[in-house]
Amino acid sequence: MTDLPVVNTRFNELVGSHISEPWMQTGLALILLLMAAWVANWVAKQIVLKLLLRLLAHLPFNIEAGHIGAIVARLSNIVPALVIQWGILAIPHLPPSLVGFVRSLCSAFIILTVAIAIAGLLTLLNDLYQRRPGAANRPIKGYVQLGKLLIYSAGTILMIAVLMDQSPMLLLSGLGAMAAVLLLVFKDTILSLVASVQIGSNDMVRVGDWIEMPKFNADGDVIDIALHTVKVQNFDKTITTIPTHLLISESFRNWRGMSESGGRRIMRSLMIDQNSIGFLNNEGVRKMNRFALLHGYLDGKQDELGNWNSQHDPDRTVNSRRLTNIGTFRAYVQAYLKARPDIADDKTMLVRQLAPTENGMPLQIYAFANSTVWAEYERIQADIFDHLIAIMAEFDLRLFQHPAGSDLAGLAFQRQTLVREPG
Repeated sequence: MTDLPVVNTRFNELVGSHISEPWMQTGLALILLLMAAWVANWVAKQIVLKLLLRLLAHLPFNIEAGHIGAIVARLSNIVPALVIQWGILAIPHLPPSLVGFVRSLCSAFIILTVAIAIAGLLTLLNDLYQRRPGAANRPIKGYVQLGKLLIYSAGTILMIAVLMDQSPMLLLSGLGAMAAVLLLVFKDTILSLVASVQIGSNDMVRVGDWIEMPKFNADGDVIDIALHTVKVQNFDKTITTIPTHLLISESFRNWRGMSESGGRRIMRSLMIDQNSIGFLNNEGVRKMNRFALLHGYLDGKQDELGNWNSQHDPDRTVNSRRLTNIGTFRAYVQAYLKARPDIADDKTMLVRQLAPTENGMPLQIYAFANSTVWAEYERIQADIFDHLIAIMAEFDLRLFQHPAGSDLAGLAFQRQTLVREPG
């Protein structure tokens, strides 16, 4: 590197014969230096940068020329900084301390510019990665954010070292004594980093998954997975932000399996009034034969009961087995579900009785709709129960419900009528 006295001597040889005042020599040199920096900046951005962008536009592979251009434009700011850093040596009559400070300031600016450019490159890599078909299954945004954090941390240390004219290793050795403080400051970052690794390796959450986390009132689709937070857009269009590390320490429900299976579960019960349950007589059996869905069940069941009764109760007393309206209705519901094209035949399908309660006997329908779309699923479920509730009367069955105001008013009217009647 050229020594400062030698550079000043050469400058004095060029302008000393025309300008004798030291402050005029310094001012002229500063003007020339700033002009040289401006020209270098113009050449870098207006000529070199534009030629580079044209070259990128003709490359065969798909690349974001705009993003690359922004990164190169950021790096082009280094050119005037370098001109000033080296040109300041040629300015005469400046104190060495001021020259050293300006050179250190330029070096710090260069380090900051390079750090920002590298961070922009990491952003570009993340954008390119997200275009891959399986990118949603393995998001890298958290790792990109961690990389940016490390780059900015290293850049900050280097900038401080340059401005203080100290070795970066000396600063790092001093940071060792602050390790406990740094652990406290970056506690959430460390937890989030570990959580991001576990989430990615175990494939726990992807962008687009429907998750439920009642503790945070989260019930919707994951729209972003970052280092520190996971954003969930709820079905009411609100946004819930969940710390990433809490997806490891807290429980949540992921509906991805349901979506990938192509079917969504229907599990709802009809509360049957137990007072309406009874045997079917011959007239009732003939009435049930009107249902085409029950022909196979009735034929098989009557043969089964007839054979059993002929062996155990040939006289047809109270010990004989008979058809019930609830059993026949259960068979009808099973056949009805199998006949529907929007109910999955390859998945579990049950029509079962649960333990009786004070609210009646639950008859549970357990099946899977062929659609996972919310609106379509609700339509299928509503169609099924609309039909079943309406047709229960054909089986002489009633739904249980607590008395309403109209029921109590009817009872009061009947009581008044009985009181008015003579005798």
